[in-house]
Amino acid sequence: MRNTIFALVVGLILLVTSPVQSAKPIKALIIEGQNNHGVWPKTSRMMKSYLEQTTLFEVDIIRTIANGTDPDFKPRFGDYGVVISNYNGAAWPAETQQAFVEYVHGGGGFVVVHAANNAFGNWKEYNEIIGLGGWGGRSEKSGPYVYFNAEGKQVRDESVGRGGHHGSQHPFAVITRDSKHPITKGMPSQWLHVQDELYDLLRGPAQNMHILSTAFASKEKGGTGRHEPMIFTVNYGKGRVLHTPMGHGDYSQECVGFIVTLQRGAEWAATGKVSQDIPSDFPTADEISQRKFEGK
Repeated sequence: MRNTIFALVVGLILLVTSPVQSAKPIKALIIEGQNNHGVWPKTSRMMKSYLEQTTLFEVDIIRTIANGTDPDFKPRFGDYGVVISNYNGAAWPAETQQAFVEYVHGGGGFVVVHAANNAFGNWKEYNEIIGLGGWGGRSEKSGPYVYFNAEGKQVRDESVGRGGHHGSQHPFAVITRDSKHPITKGMPSQWLHVQDELYDLLRGPAQNMHILSTAFASKEKGGTGRHEPMIFTVNYGKGRVLHTPMGHGDYSQECVGFIVTLQRGAEWAATGKVSQDIPSDFPTADEISQRKFEGK
């Protein structure tokens, strides 16, 4: 009995005095290889760096062949808590498409960045996963054009029209529409994003989609004159998806607002929670905030 009590006491002392073991990092995969945006090799490295800076992620990058369908592109999606797409190119092999759909539907996290929503216009399940997309042959047949009107109400416009458009690049205000969601909680009600393409006229199934933030595409800059989705989530089966049309250029991805959206969105997609605080250098309604990327 005495030995048992002694062992319990020693165990408690060790528990109290031993350093807490940190949780295993979330394994993340960035997909690249084809993109109509020539800066993609750098932006993939930027996003890898941003995620690893949090110490929450361990990031791999996988690249397809430069042109056409890559028959050897067969990632082990199940090894990862979250997949980030920086890809806009040829269709993946049918086997890989099926594996990806099963991964997300079964609970895998997915993050869609900028031109990744241009990809795979004819892939039904991919469009369901990303909610909305542009270009790639998308039209009213792809689903409604979703935006917010001047009264702050979400509109699902099913009229005939193209899917995907943007005006000239410029800094623009991002308006938080849901301040209670884990990704946007703590963000200002409005913050200024650096120069970027402001995607508008995005169309898609828009099922199980929740818009967290919008941006006004002013007609003076060639936009629609409407508030367009800028940060939104999609639930697909058990999977969680974070989608942001921001991130056209390397300068766009230097915006602290973009960085934090990526970091928090990837954590949420992988775990359903966000443990990261909003940094002190987050942009305000009047001032942009950029972190110059030191890599190449």
